[in-house]
Amino acid sequence: MLGKIMKDGKTLILAYDQGLEHGPSDFDEKNVNPEYILKIAKEGKFNAVAFHKGIAEKYRELIKTPLVLKLNGKTNISKEDPISPTVCSVEEAVKLKADAIGFTLYIGSEYEYKIFEEFAKVQKEARRKHLPIITWIYPRGKAVGKNEGKYMAYAARVGLELGADIIKIKYNGNARDLAWAVENAGKAKVVIAGGVKSKESKLLNQVREIMDAGAAGMAIGRNIWQAKDPIGITERIQKIIWRR
Repeated sequence: MLGKIMKDGKTLILAYDQGLEHGPSDFDEKNVNPEYILKIAKEGKFNAVAFHKGIAEKYRELIKTPLVLKLNGKTNISKEDPISPTVCSVEEAVKLKADAIGFTLYIGSEYEYKIFEEFAKVQKEARRKHLPIITWIYPRGKAVGKNEGKYMAYAARVGLELGADIIKIKYNGNARDLAWAVENAGKAKVVIAGGVKSKESKLLNQVREIMDAGAAGMAIGRNIWQAKDPIGITERIQKIIWRR
């Protein structure tokens, strides 16, 4: 099922779900336009692009890259323990010709049980429709401590246990911790979130560490579409991921 969004077991996904999650704070006059993102995705030959349903509906005819459709989401306005409710169904994803679905889980949140219940329903339906499942898994909430290595591995294991095909997690900067997280993911693939915009040299060094630790690629947004040369940085990341 992963053949459309992976190449040789690796992937580079262009993430553009930040508008719901962060509001407009990440955007400028250029990248606020989804058409600009779609142009980058096509020219950069990304393996997939990740959107929420509203953008997928309104720009579907322009999407020439495999589509990962996010099925749940939230804003960052509330400061309580997070919950990301389902806002799109698997049936809608099929109608929008999605090649995979994405779902965010906040482990450690007091609402974890509700998140798991919603994911179980989505996962069951996705299997029926033969759609791969990418989970965004983040430890969040008042109960979560500061041991990022521990929680990174825990997030990877949760993805495996719940039935994810690809598990997107945040990298804590420690390659040994990431290697252990990848082991905990078993046969599920681990991709790393690109995070906030950083210097290119730092980003590329981090991509090397991530791939050396056994990850299957990146799901990256701001470090691409906020860059002055999005295609150039994309090509440099691809060379590292596929060892070109």
